[in-house]
Amino acid sequence: MDVELNEVGRQQAASLADRLSREPEISAIYSSDLKRALETAETIAASCGKFEVIKDPDLRERHLGDVQGLLFREAAKVCPEAYRAFSSRRTDQVIPGGGESLDQLYHRATASLQRIGQKHTGERVVVISHGGVIRAFYRRACSNRFRGSILNTSVNIFHLSGDDVWTIKAWGDVSHLNQSGHSQSGLGAGISSSVAEVIMDEKRA
Repeated sequence: MDVELNEVGRQQAASLADRLSREPEISAIYSSDLKRALETAETIAASCGKFEVIKDPDLRERHLGDVQGLLFREAAKVCPEAYRAFSSRRTDQVIPGGGESLDQLYHRATASLQRIGQKHTGERVVVISHGGVIRAFYRRACSNRFRGSILNTSVNIFHLSGDDVWTIKAWGDVSHLNQSGHSQSGLGAGISSSVAEVIMDEKRA
């Protein structure tokens, strides 16, 4: 589902961009090509030195097949088979209508971040993506699934090492929203059209 940022999402993106512009130098900005992520990435790029945003479709949110774009209560009635597949605890369960399993999302997303890391040895890269993708990165780093909420424009810092070890250095940091006054109320209002955010710090041994 390719929706644009709403006004709250744009305010959150601006707060994130201001924060990143005052932090250590960024070498590149990658983004999902979905509108809400791409607009966030372009806001950051304009604030941090007018980077050209590199679009990567492998950073897209999980495709939900026949339940894509439906509210949960609608999906159970309209597409019961797809809804059951979506609700399954099995990570290999695909969703009818071309939807991905959690395993398929995991392999797509982590392969993308690994490629980015290999291109930017020793550099700091910003990667703008979505909640499902961020969860996949967490699973790769921690070998288990993250079951909490991924907050809009949260900063999650990953170090990728030359021996193929991923380490989380920061998780779910939304201090920029607290400082700007767009914290909890803003997160709720913008959740349907805002994005999660990742900083990838690539260090080779």
